[in-house]
Amino acid sequence: MSTGEEAGPALAGGSGGPGALRPLVETVLDALAAGAARRGGPVAAGGPGRSAEAVARALRDESPDALRRLTELLAHGSADPADPACAAHLHCPPLAVAVAADLAVSALNPSQDSWDQAPAATALETALIAELAELVGFDPLRAAGVLTSGGTESNLMGLMLARDQILDGIVELDGLPAGARPRIFASQAAHFSVQRAAALLGLGERAVVSVPVDRELRMDPDALARAMAETIWEGATPLAVVATAGTTDTGAVDPLHRAADLAARYGAWLHVDAAYGGGALLSERLAPLLDGIARADSVSLDWHKLGWQPAAAGVFLARRAESYVSLLRRAVYLNPADDEEAGYPSLLGLSLRTTRRADAFKLAVTLRTLGRSGLGRLVDRCHDLALATAEAVRAEPALELHCEPILTTVVFRHLPPGTGPAAADGLNGRLRRSLLSEGRAVVGRTELPGSGPGRVRLKLTLLNPYATPADTAAVLRAVVRAGRETGSDPSGQG
Repeated sequence: MSTGEEAGPALAGGSGGPGALRPLVETVLDALAAGAARRGGPVAAGGPGRSAEAVARALRDESPDALRRLTELLAHGSADPADPACAAHLHCPPLAVAVAADLAVSALNPSQDSWDQAPAATALETALIAELAELVGFDPLRAAGVLTSGGTESNLMGLMLARDQILDGIVELDGLPAGARPRIFASQAAHFSVQRAAALLGLGERAVVSVPVDRELRMDPDALARAMAETIWEGATPLAVVATAGTTDTGAVDPLHRAADLAARYGAWLHVDAAYGGGALLSERLAPLLDGIARADSVSLDWHKLGWQPAAAGVFLARRAESYVSLLRRAVYLNPADDEEAGYPSLLGLSLRTTRRADAFKLAVTLRTLGRSGLGRLVDRCHDLALATAEAVRAEPALELHCEPILTTVVFRHLPPGTGPAAADGLNGRLRRSLLSEGRAVVGRTELPGSGPGRVRLKLTLLNPYATPADTAAVLRAVVRAGRETGSDPSGQG
């Protein structure tokens, strides 16, 4: 029998957990506020060198209260997506209610690999997956899915199921031999995880056929049709079409119905990567952009983008639960057959991971707190902000807008009169680093598909529903000012 004198560090769970957590949470909240106040903007000034020095110094400090010191360090040294001038990436400011819900999961630490580790969380994730399947237009009674770490894992799962369903089912058809070389069709603007997934699945990155895009970075459906026809003539197998619903840079949505028609014509799997654009389903205004998504065989969603959840909050959905058959596994210590026969469900066969956090909980809490309409209003605010920001870009002679916003991103560049393509690329790279180094703004950088100079663009990814047009106008002024200040610096250091 233990005594109080033998007690060690407190645990977060059990009846005593909340009492142990309460003062520690207060410490964290105080340190977060102190770190943000010291930072005083979207990111700490000084660049990588100063940040690394601060971390090294803090880790050498042996004074007590590491929780307070290191939390303040983290807050001071983080890029804060809640600051309107932090708008480079699909990096959302999470809702406070979602963060609070996530704390509950951290304290209880349920693992989703067996029912007896997560009774309530298992039932909750199952119900949430059915709800999200219905949101994309799947039959919730026939669909299946799982919470993932994000779009990269979800895209891997979609292509894995495509490989197993299509290649295992190939028969002699119109001269197409069993085991023919597989091909995956994705646009030039598709996420890099498509190539990575092909490599991991043993198909090779060269299995991915890059389909041209238009100016908005939307897949050209006629080019897709030609590429798939050529694949047949070459004796290869059209394995999958990956359509993007919300490209990382412009938010473009590929022509989903055409992609579905072509996938069906050639017997290919259709996977829709809606990691970014899936948030449009919450908005009555923007949901029509994703018309056709219900025809997909599988879908990726990320609610840590246009869903305001702390990472990770990815979702993978398959239209037909039976397509999961190749992933089914039995581990006798996790999902023994007699347990399942007795009514104890298992999620083990739905995920690539074994130990898995209850990430569905924070999303379930958010949906019950705000509802689809409440989240949809946040999506609409960000879309409105993108439209207003694009108008501000048009009004500034030194800036050039690339295309009209589709979701919540604004792609543009600083282009003073008389600036050539190569000089413009260097200038935009330098001014972005200057803004970062000085802690003034976190602005994205990208490159348009193609080759040669003149492809570098800047990007504002607007995911803060409480930012205003005045906020983004200030960022644009900072861009122009930084462009003037760094325009004559040939070093590229900014």
